[in-house]
Amino acid sequence: MVGKFESRKDIAQELTESTAVRVGRIATIITTCVRDVAREVGDMLTDGLELRDAAKKAREDGRDDDLS
Repeated sequence: MVGKFESRKDIAQELTESTAVRVGRIATIITTCVRDVAREVGDMLTDGLELRDAAKKAREDGRDDDLS
């Protein structure tokens, strides 16, 4: 038969292990979220830079047509 102390120790151990696993899963979720948000923000900025460059090129091409 398991004594009171050993039973409580087992419960504490299980609770600690379960908590550690859940905290790890939550940390993974948060890490993935931060990574995904950073990727989307980076892609958005890249798109903005590409649009700016395309608009600049279009303006320059328009000026070239005016000079011809």
